Amino acid sequence: MYVYDEYDRTLVAERVAQFRGQVARRLSGELSEDEFRPLRLMNGLYMQLHAYMLRVAIPYGTLSSVQMRQLAMIARKYDKGYGHFTTRQNIQYNWPKLDAVPDILADLAKVEMHAHQTSGNCIRNVTADQYAGAAADEIEDARITSEVIRQWSTFHPEFSFLPRKFKIAVTGSPHDRAAIKVHDIGLRTIRNDHGEVGYEVVVGGGLGRTPIVGLTIREFLPKRHLLSYLEAILRVYNQEGRRDNLFKARIKILVQSMGGTAFTEKVEAEWRAIRKDAVDFSSEDFARIAAQFAPPRYVTSTAHSAEFEAARLADKDFEAWCRTNLAPHKQPGYAIVNISLKPIGGVPGDATAEDMELFAKIAELWSFSAIRVTHSQNLVLPYVRLSDVHAVWQALRGAGLAAPNIDLITDIISCPGLDYCNLANARSIPVAQRISERFASLDRQYDIGELKIKISGCINACGHHHVGHIGLLGVDKKGEEFYQITLGGSADENASLGTLVGPAFSYDRVVDAVETLVETYVTKRQPGEIFLDTYRRLGVAPFKEALYGSHPA
Repeated sequence: MYVYDEYDRTLVAERVAQFRGQVARRLSGELSEDEFRPLRLMNGLYMQLHAYMLRVAIPYGTLSSVQMRQLAMIARKYDKGYGHFTTRQNIQYNWPKLDAVPDILADLAKVEMHAHQTSGNCIRNVTADQYAGAAADEIEDARITSEVIRQWSTFHPEFSFLPRKFKIAVTGSPHDRAAIKVHDIGLRTIRNDHGEVGYEVVVGGGLGRTPIVGLTIREFLPKRHLLSYLEAILRVYNQEGRRDNLFKARIKILVQSMGGTAFTEKVEAEWRAIRKDAVDFSSEDFARIAAQFAPPRYVTSTAHSAEFEAARLADKDFEAWCRTNLAPHKQPGYAIVNISLKPIGGVPGDATAEDMELFAKIAELWSFSAIRVTHSQNLVLPYVRLSDVHAVWQALRGAGLAAPNIDLITDIISCPGLDYCNLANARSIPVAQRISERFASLDRQYDIGELKIKISGCINACGHHHVGHIGLLGVDKKGEEFYQITLGGSADENASLGTLVGPAFSYDRVVDAVETLVETYVTKRQPGEIFLDTYRRLGVAPFKEALYGSHPA
């Protein structure tokens, strides 16, 4: 994981002191709310529907047990005893008091954490594959590239006031678990015909009111040129991006308006102009950072696998959990363990202080103190010995945290919606809870198979509904909550945007509509197909017919 150097420690301490003074001036009335707003946003502090919300950065989703315990302490001391893990691999506290926020930032700094660049028109927290460093299919650990970008982009003077917020994601594997094609810049680690490691560079993806799948502007970028090429892209955006219209300011709009070819040519010309004098990381720089991500000291034995298989055979509940919540590891004798934060009827992504303390303890005992936050609002233990998996499961089950539902219909992504957000048109959390309760039967979930439902309470799409196999978007109709349904979205290497099915469903009818879609899929699927396969084979027509009949209302 990333390690603070003297620069990090100095700038974080200075920022905490500055913000403490700014908060004091706001509380005294010396600063108006309009004057205070840009200052608080630079420190990750939002004004939500009922209270302030503090968004804490978790760079590329990587946490230690010490950091997780500190997050638990902050939840208990300064909030209402819980935190919310987000699709940006961050954590949010929904109820901090303004006068306590400087103390929270100071407590975060004690464990090398902060809230920098979690808001504002800057380069936001860099996200990555949650399995990085452990994935069986990876070419290179995506955290190394992410840390290079973090060091380069933090408080970068040229890119601190961009036309709009800017998000970068990195995957080190052919299978994209980082949703790179719906980010402003997505980097896919690849190996060329000569065996050299570099990046496919994807630009101009994004969701919100104008969802777009990003465009590949370079098939292969040598690793040594990463920073200068990113700088060229951002310079073009900074110079050409619109600042007169908030809704037209993202780089995806610039790429679409210029056209992919013209935008690429502009970036390449800028890159040629700056390459000679640009600051690029050398191979020695990469090696220095890579050393921070050296693999743990694995201990392997054939007995580990035998113990694991014996436990699976002896306990059907454990076997069911292993089927959904484990992922293949690059190290023989180990597994990647997914922890679902989606119990039936629970709030997707929420974890109590007690939960967080348990996760920290489990990671210390069985995962080299390493924890990851996922894009789907779950957690990961990346380094668990097979012989320890059963003990991990028992500890989680004892606390009600062993939901065996990763990538199933109850593993729902949901934004906070109208329960918290002042931008939302409709509730998201209660809809997610009702869907999970409707499909609570594990036998039914396993029969349905992989099905990703994503819910947003407004067009800003914080719940990523556009890339859900089934996406729900909350809309307001004369003061009543309705939900538009999209089908066929995906955020992986074959990214696609969902297709709007038809008229929206009321709050009372939307769960029934989801069940109708699921039953239509079950009756029409072919052997081995998941929901997305069936949709892509048949198209929207049979699902639309099932929802509306031959005459949609």
